[in-house]
Amino acid sequence: MYEKYKSIIEEAWERREMLADAVVKDAIREVVEAVDKGKLRTAEPVDLENSEWQVNEWVKKAIIMYFPIQEMRTMRGGELEWYDKMELKHDYEKLGVRVVPQAVARYGAYIAPGAILMPSYVNIGAYVDTGTMVDTWATVGSCAQIGKSVHLSGGVGIGGVLEPVQAAPVIIEDNCFIGSRAIVVEGAHICRESVLGSNTVITGSTHIIDVTGEEPVEYRGYVPPRSVVIPGTYTKKFPAGDYGVSCALIIGRRKESTDKKTSLNDALRDFGVSV
Repeated sequence: MYEKYKSIIEEAWERREMLADAVVKDAIREVVEAVDKGKLRTAEPVDLENSEWQVNEWVKKAIIMYFPIQEMRTMRGGELEWYDKMELKHDYEKLGVRVVPQAVARYGAYIAPGAILMPSYVNIGAYVDTGTMVDTWATVGSCAQIGKSVHLSGGVGIGGVLEPVQAAPVIIEDNCFIGSRAIVVEGAHICRESVLGSNTVITGSTHIIDVTGEEPVEYRGYVPPRSVVIPGTYTKKFPAGDYGVSCALIIGRRKESTDKKTSLNDALRDFGVSV
């Protein structure tokens, strides 16, 4: 249905003067509306069993071009005032989403029925699936993909990756538990049922070291399914000497039989880690 807009979006991306054309504006707005309703995604799974995803570059292009065609305006809520181009999401009761006061989601972000937003922020292009809780002061960046029954704990920072358009956004798959103040950015991919301990930082270049075997196994920007991950350090040589550099350590795997609702504390204690 929406493929008819793809060629318009692609042409306008190369010829920005076309943004003045009403047909182009309508196409961009239709695509963003579809993203808002979860009918289109900036990235989508093609094989969840093997954690394979595809990036829909043309959808990301539409979101980027949505900004220049929107006009700045003043928005007010009582004594509070904002000045921006983007609408906010509304009608949460109809959407079946529980939203605690001070939670903000921008129009163009999809929040599935059954999701819960504590005081938090969800940016345009993001996808938050059913049963997920975005806890207090957590942020979900533009185009980030959050799966079903995920818990983003207090203060978690999930980056987006709107540009470059060919880059995959941050992906948090189903049933993951992301501990307080953890950070996942730069298109990092956290596979299903994984647990990140508090203050764990995962970027596109973070050394993610599996220390469960006799020899370490290293990943970059990717946490395998059911991994239990905590912050760690490794020693790196510098001209001035040897120093500890931050990394992430995979210290175990959640069993497939383990309750997917297991708390972060319980999951880490299974491996002798206190929190």
